[in-house]
Amino acid sequence: MEWRRCLRQVCERKGALEIAVVREYDEGENGQHLVWRVRVLNVTDGEIVVEEPMTLGQVIHLEPGIELVVILVIGQNRWMFRTTILAAPDRSRRDRRGASTLRLAMPKSVERCQRRNYYRFETTGISLPSVDVWPLLDPKSVLIAERSYELQFEQAELTGGGGDRSETALDSDAMMPDVGPRFTAILLNVGGGGMGLRVSPEDAQALVSHKLFWIRFQLSPELTTPVCATTKLVHTHIDSTQHTYAGMAFDFSFNPGHQRMVVEQICRFIERQQRDQLKKMGAGAKRRKSA
Repeated sequence: MEWRRCLRQVCERKGALEIAVVREYDEGENGQHLVWRVRVLNVTDGEIVVEEPMTLGQVIHLEPGIELVVILVIGQNRWMFRTTILAAPDRSRRDRRGASTLRLAMPKSVERCQRRNYYRFETTGISLPSVDVWPLLDPKSVLIAERSYELQFEQAELTGGGGDRSETALDSDAMMPDVGPRFTAILLNVGGGGMGLRVSPEDAQALVSHKLFWIRFQLSPELTTPVCATTKLVHTHIDSTQHTYAGMAFDFSFNPGHQRMVVEQICRFIERQQRDQLKKMGAGAKRRKSA
């Protein structure tokens, strides 16, 4: 099969897959997914071994039995499939970068993605967060804004991380740092120290004239407080649709303490996605047993 050959090529080249926790939101919910790029370490007939996802030095823990959607890309070819984490991560054996590993079940079926919509297919769809992006004119001005969101997050967590968003929402415009005009991007993936954004052609000029950006995005419905941070543009390239891929690195130089909140938000988001998936799996098993 072509996709198996491509998967082995990715492994041989020390390339990466993209993974996300499967989250089937209830009708009416507008949920978001985070997609992680993880290196492929080994491929056998029955499993795929990848590194555990990380953000800012923190391992994102994924539990055995959790179902993931995986995206395999090589050249212009793109496939998606579901898989399950086979066993607890092996943290006693790490690769040269210190990453522990996940063992994923080899899929029984794989679907080729349509080029017009890479992140949806028949059995699973991924909803990528939209990100508000502003050129940052005065990096020191982020301190008050970031501290305000930290207080909002702390208050929201005291009430269980959910509830009525209006109860904890800030006046976002009043708390803004010193920034330029806003544009909107799509959060394609998260890595160890930053993220990849997809920027439309009409907004790409901002990437030429600025290097530091203030970003804000929502991870709903699991979190009520937006993730916000300073980022630094690291690299760009233009894809076949003339959109710009912008590699952004988090930059906490002007407020080092804010890194803790961003890490905690991302970890909480993934924890709650896993919790909800396991809860639904348990409820489904009980229904089948009673039937």
